[in-house]
Amino acid sequence: MADAEKNALKPWLKQQGVLPAKANAAFVATRQEVLDLSAQPYDPKRPLVCVDEGGQPLIGDVREPLPVRVASPAKQESAYQRNGMANVFMVFETLAGRRPVAVTERQTRVDLAPLLQRIAEAWYGEVEKIVLVCDNRNTHPPAVLSEAFALAEARRLAERFEWHYTPQQGSCLNVAEMELSVLARQCLDRRIPDLMTLRWEVACWQEERNAAVVTVDWQFTTADARVKLKKLYPTIDLQ
Repeated sequence: MADAEKNALKPWLKQQGVLPAKANAAFVATRQEVLDLSAQPYDPKRPLVCVDEGGQPLIGDVREPLPVRVASPAKQESAYQRNGMANVFMVFETLAGRRPVAVTERQTRVDLAPLLQRIAEAWYGEVEKIVLVCDNRNTHPPAVLSEAFALAEARRLAERFEWHYTPQQGSCLNVAEMELSVLARQCLDRRIPDLMTLRWEVACWQEERNAAVVTVDWQFTTADARVKLKKLYPTIDLQ
């Protein structure tokens, strides 16, 4: 096929879904990388650790709720008081069922750096390398370490991690995002008035869930993705 014919066919082939958009190639490659990581067996020297964060509104009662009484359910005033926002960092080692959770006042690049330091030194200081998976938020690149620590320290911490990112529009591949959803449903689905209460509630949930060693049995494989997302792969080579 001549080059002119190839170029003439490309718009039609893209419209028919035969050729993926340029962005799809990056999506496929990054997605496969994360799926392959999830399929690897557990290695205590190289734990797979997923990180994500989510905002949590702090909401207080205007009036003290009435407790449960005989023949009368608990009553809560519909009006409430907004006390700002907090942030919850979820750190989830999926194959070990371990999830350290950190509650912070803010959700900024600088706030992530101390968390990475705790992961590298306090929580996983004994391992050879931490295989880190996170999404593509602008708070997640290794550069956040250089913004918070001296250059030598930032470099030392960065080298403790093997960095991996979920694809754009594919943050659902980050299992920490799913675990944040579980936390929201099981623990944070009510009014929490202040940071101290939030930290207490999250710590209790974390202790109970870690004690139960709740792990993730990841079923979606690279082979499955190639079937279900077949339209993202090219079927004709026009080179």
